[in-house]
Order: sequence, then C-alpha cells, then structure tokens
Amino acid sequence: MTQNAPYFHDGAEVALIRGDYIDVFSLLGMHQAPSGKGLMVRCFLRGALAVDVISCKDNRKVASLDKVNDEGVFAGSMGRRVNPFLYKLKVTYPLAQCDIIDPYQFPSMLNEDDLHLFGEGSQQQAYQFLGANWREYQGITGVHFCVWAPNAKSVAVSGDFNDWDGHRHVMRQHMANGLWEIFLPDAKAGQHYKFDVITQEGERLTKADPYAKVMQCSPDNASLVPANKPYTWRDDDWLAQRAQSEPHSSPMSIYEVHLGSWRRQGEAGQDYLDYQALIDSLIPCVKQMGFTHLQLMPISEFPFDGSWGYQPVGLYAPSYRFGSPYELKAFIDACHQAEIAVILDWVPAHFPRDPHGLGRFDGTCLYEHEDPRQGEHPDWDTLIYNYGRGEVQSYLLSNAHYWLSEFHFDGLRLDAVSSMLYLDYSREPEQWLPNHNGGRENLEAIEFLKTLNWRLYQAFPGINMIAEESTAYEGVTRPVDSHGLGFGFKWNMGWMNDTLSYLSRDPLYRCHHHDQMTFSLMYSFSEHFILSISHDEVVHGKGSLINKIPGDDWQKFATLRAYLGFMWGHPGKKLMFMGQEFAQRDEWCHDKSLDWHLTEYDSHNQVQKWLADLNSCYRNSSALWAKDATGDGFRWLDCDNAKASLFAFIRYGDNGEYLIFVINMTPQLHHHYRVGLPEAGEYGEVLNSDSHFYGGSNQGNLGCIKAENQPWHGMNFSGEITVPPLSCLVIAPRCQYSDKAQGTT
Repeated sequence: MTQNAPYFHDGAEVALIRGDYIDVFSLLGMHQAPSGKGLMVRCFLRGALAVDVISCKDNRKVASLDKVNDEGVFAGSMGRRVNPFLYKLKVTYPLAQCDIIDPYQFPSMLNEDDLHLFGEGSQQQAYQFLGANWREYQGITGVHFCVWAPNAKSVAVSGDFNDWDGHRHVMRQHMANGLWEIFLPDAKAGQHYKFDVITQEGERLTKADPYAKVMQCSPDNASLVPANKPYTWRDDDWLAQRAQSEPHSSPMSIYEVHLGSWRRQGEAGQDYLDYQALIDSLIPCVKQMGFTHLQLMPISEFPFDGSWGYQPVGLYAPSYRFGSPYELKAFIDACHQAEIAVILDWVPAHFPRDPHGLGRFDGTCLYEHEDPRQGEHPDWDTLIYNYGRGEVQSYLLSNAHYWLSEFHFDGLRLDAVSSMLYLDYSREPEQWLPNHNGGRENLEAIEFLKTLNWRLYQAFPGINMIAEESTAYEGVTRPVDSHGLGFGFKWNMGWMNDTLSYLSRDPLYRCHHHDQMTFSLMYSFSEHFILSISHDEVVHGKGSLINKIPGDDWQKFATLRAYLGFMWGHPGKKLMFMGQEFAQRDEWCHDKSLDWHLTEYDSHNQVQKWLADLNSCYRNSSALWAKDATGDGFRWLDCDNAKASLFAFIRYGDNGEYLIFVINMTPQLHHHYRVGLPEAGEYGEVLNSDSHFYGGSNQGNLGCIKAENQPWHGMNFSGEITVPPLSCLVIAPRCQYSDKAQGTT
C-alpha cells in the first residue's frame, strides 16, 4: 500500500472499498494534494480499466488517473493546475467507454435557513430541497438527491443511472440535521432510484424516497426522477376569484369520486381512465349534474388497491394509475376552466408498514413513535406519525402545501381526524399512554392541526380545509385564534348516522323515530358542517343508498328523492359519493366501474334529473347557502308531526329570499295540509319530487298555492296544499321563482 500513500491515508482505501468510509466527499472528487501543492482527483468506479480527467470548459484532457487497485479505485494529480475546475471523467470499461460528470466535485446545495426551519417543524416547502429536484450549478444541470436519515451509518442513492450499485453514489452527510445529499448531473427524468440505508448495526435497508414526486407501481415500488417540465397554468382568474370568496356563505355541492372505479375502459372494462379521458368524461358529468366541487379520494401513491388510497406510501407522488403529475395538473386546470373546485382527500393520520416506506426508515423510528402504544393503530395495523417531532411536522406541512401550491387543489379533506385527536382512540385502557397532563388528548397532534390550518389559510386564501371528525370535540371549525382547530368545515357524521338509520326503517315505524330527522338542528350551527353521504356508507355490507330503503322499487325511488330533497334543504354544505346520483343498486366495489348501464332505465335516470334540478335550485338560491353558518337562516314550521312523518321548514337567504320545504316520508297522500307562509300572495312549486318528470305519481298543487290570512306555524299567513306520498316539495313566492320552477306538476 505504500505506493498509494500520496493518494490515501492509512486505511482509507480499504474502508472505501468495503463501504465503511463515511465522509466520502472528503476523500473522493477534487481536493488539494496532500503535499499542499496542486490538485488531485480520486474516484471509485468498479470494473473500470482506465479513467481520464476532462475539463468541462474546453473538453480537453487534463490528466490520466493512476489505477490504485483492481477494485476500481483511481487517483492522480492535475499537473500544474492549482485552481479547482469543473471536470468529467472519461471511463473505459472492457466493452464500452463513457463520460461521467463526477458528483463528488460539487459543494453542498442546501440552504442553512431551510434546514433550520425543517428541524424546528415550520418548513412549508421541504419538497424543494428534499427528494429528487432539478438543479443547475455553473451551467451544469442535474438532479439533487436529499434524504433525512439522522441515525444512518451511511446512505447511498442507487438506480438506473448507476446500474443499481449501492456503493457508487454514497451521499454527503450533514451531522447537524441528519440530511444526506448528492448532486448527479448524469441522472435523467424517468429513471428509477431508491435509497440504500446502512443502519448503525450494519443492516442494509432499501427505501423509497419519502419526498418522491413520481413512483413506480407495486411490487417494485421504486421512486422516479421527475420530469424537468414546467406546467403553464391558465387558472389565474379562478385563483383570484377564489381568494376573494367566503366559503361559509357560498354554495358547496361536492361530488366524491374514486378515480379508479368511477368509469373504466378497455375490452374487459378493467383499464383505468387516464386524466385526459377524465377531462373528456368526468368534468362534463360533474358540470351536467350541477355540482360545484369535485372531491378526489386519495391519489398519493399507494401499493394496495384495496386501501382505496388511505394507506399511502408516496405522499408526494400522484398515483401512476391515472397519468403523470403534469397530466394531473392539466386535469385540475380543466376543472377550473369549467368552474369546478377540486378537493383532495389527504391522509396525515397514519401510514402503512410496507418495508420500502417510512417505517423505521434509518433503522430507528423517525416518522413514528417507538412505543406501540403511541405509534401503532390497532384497527388498521398502520403506524402513527410522531406529530411532536419537528422534521415530521415539516414533512406533513410541506406535503399539504405541495398539493395546494404545485397542483392548485382548492382544499384538503383530512381523513380520520378523530384518531389524531385522542390517544385512546379505539384502544383498551392498557393500550395507550396519557399526555403530560394525564389526559387523553393528543396535544402534539392538536397543535399540528392548528398550525397546519392557520398556515394554509394564510398562504392560500379561499381554500377549504375539511375534517372527517366524528366525536364531540369542541371547536373543530372554530378559528385558531379563538382556541379552535381552525378547519373550515367538518363532516356531520351525526346527521348522517341518524338520517340513514331513519331511511332504513319501514314507513309504518318512522313515526317512532321522528327525532332522527330533526335532532341535527339542535347542533347544526355549533360548527360549519358538510352533510356527507360518502363512500364509507355504501361498502362493507352496508348496502347502496337505494337498497337501504325498504319497500318495492316505486317506494325506494320515491323515498330516495324525498330524502335527497330533505338533505339539500337542510343547513350545511352537501357531499354525495359517486353512483348515488343515479341510485346505483350494488355496493361500491373499487375493482370495477360504476353500473352506468342503469342510467338507461327511467327510474335511475329520473333520480339523476332530480339531483341535477336540486343542484340547480341550490346554486341559484342564496336561501340554501348564504346563512348556513347562522341560525337565522333556518326555521322549523312543522317539526313535531311524527304521526304523519311530515317535516316543514323555511330557509332564508339574502335580500328577503326564502324557500319552504315540505317532506313526506310515508306513502300517505295528504290533502289540505296547512303550511305557514311568511307573507300574502301566490306561491308556486319550485320543485316537486313526485312529478312524473322524476317518476312520481304526479300529485301536487298545479303550480299554485294561495296564501290565506290565517296565522299558522308561527307565520302570519298560511295555505292549504296537497303533499304527495314519499315526496319533497320546494315552495316559494310566485314573484320570486315563477321563471325558475322545475319539475312542477
């Protein structure tokens, strides 16, 4: 080894070959010669026969390196050159020759301010320096790889660009913050890569990039170098208008979609629609049905189809199933051109145990808690983020920011918030640890949610942050500065459970459960609610919405129309899962398309017409959304008529606008039902779900109701009306809605 003394200090060469030399950037690349005079270059290229150093400036040969050993270690002086210069290595292999821009000649590309924010948990754009990002250094373009693995002994990036050699590109370690980085000018868009992590115990782990922006499908699960191709957005007007909006007093009718099963294509009907096909088919459908918002079930990369996206491994990578990130941006842009807002279902509550994922990422629990009483979900066999760790907070905060900033999503719906709020969620007494105050609240998760909502609303005015939260936790939608969690909306799970239970009862017995339809008004204005009939209500043996209802087909469809009318009239924004708009008969199955052939039958097509007209009435009437957040937008007219299972209420909007809803949840036809009216004059049916247009029996009021000077239901006037069986009537003053009436008898 004495002949190598000018190039390597004792043991360095052996340690490098064995993979035990940690600070490889101090050894490989261009450095001052040990003598202190001139420059030298060292490299480690297994299988190489000869290596020349070529100047990048003039493409001239500077030196030929000495072959230090047969393992592929080369080194040599740069002659009289004393100032560092950019170079490439011309490498001769037994069967080929290639040029490599040596990655070990480049300095760190990390910014100390970014690293400080990352460690303290307030970094909102960690994806701009972690993961694989395109960079340019002195005219040389390449990919900067960076990963957080503070307890690793060594980390290397391997992939298509280095024949998956885990020794070829060992990364630079930053001891202070646990980051590892390397700049590879020879990496190309679309190439696969993973991180090879050596733990302190010497175990080799192969991990996908936590910040990967593109990922390969299962079972290989590699990360992919993203395309270096910016998208040109056309939605500036949309974003400007969104920033000026007030979501609580605006219409919000949401169509929830699982992109993998909304519709499929191909001869066997098993191929996913790509984003262009979704632009051509889904957007016109949403527009025709009159929904204002589209909500996508999780599209962050997930290996198991049966998780529906709720067990994501690639939190930053749009799923390969439907197209590239560029094509996803084009889809969202097209939605905005069609005046459709897009909400993303986001999963910060847990992550799966897949070995290539976040679990024990560097041999220790980085993203999760070490103690299973804090770090594991017993229900889902998944892991829980350590919300108290700064780097984990930055990871999640940056991910939320990423979807809203890079893809222009109009909001996030957070899954399983209840599981985040409580340490004893779905646990027996011995399975959880109390907080430092002795309580059951997850204080770290609560603070994270507050920070998340406050920061995102500051950065993206007009977005919607929505919580799926099923407990009585106070202040979910209260502003953070008023001691709330800061969400914009919360799913009304109580309303959903009560009304679906009522819906499933025989009409004969509904009179005994009248309060299941009225109780929600006791708390409807305590939070900003969304009435949701989501995917969770039509799977796992619960039956489809139409098949929850007893009776023959006529009763099923009439009851469904009446129920939807009640839902659209009830205070709160609306959400409906795909397929229910045409009364899908089977439970939802993620492995196949919805049963679109049903829309060829009148009864199913008529439900579509009814819902489209409900949405039209909803969007065009401020009475149904302007005062959702306040109690003065709603008043019961008849809430105690349990014997007849009748409900009547009035909704108030801006400028004196109002609508009256009368719902009959039995097959009994009611003549001469007296309903209170606010003022004198003629009223008309804006909507009647019993119209033949929707498949009903065509009972009603011939489009005309006259107010009489007889106080009723707390109103100064009243009128006698015919209430059809299993129906919803929407009534308004003739002068207000005569030109908008739809579906009247």
